[in-house]
Amino acid sequence: MGTQATQVTHGIKISVDTKFQPEHSSVEHRHFLFSYRITIENNSDYTVQLLSRHWDIFDSSSEYDTVDGPGVVGEQPTLEPGEIFEYESACSLTTDIGKMKGTYLMERKIDKARFYVNIPEFELMVPQRLN
Repeated sequence: MGTQATQVTHGIKISVDTKFQPEHSSVEHRHFLFSYRITIENNSDYTVQLLSRHWDIFDSSSEYDTVDGPGVVGEQPTLEPGEIFEYESACSLTTDIGKMKGTYLMERKIDKARFYVNIPEFELMVPQRLN
């Protein structure tokens, strides 16, 4: 069981579903691995391409990290109106609770206009913390 978050920017809907990965985590080594599945849904009237990503990653010990890079999972997907792109990735923290948020830089194919799409903030939490 994880957390879910959804946000729409300029007709692009971003949904996130997270999951703690206990088999790849170690409390004594302060290593907590979380996977997340992102669904990008183009509800706009335009064909768009995802060019790059920016992540802000926080944990409960006030550590903060940023990640920037081209595309997602080695791809820069192009989405026609109504199309969906899904991918899975992971993040490791040194604490059992944290959060992530970010943006994708997108480009409209018709006029090369670039715009940012918000990735909604989502929590990363070891399930035992929920009790």
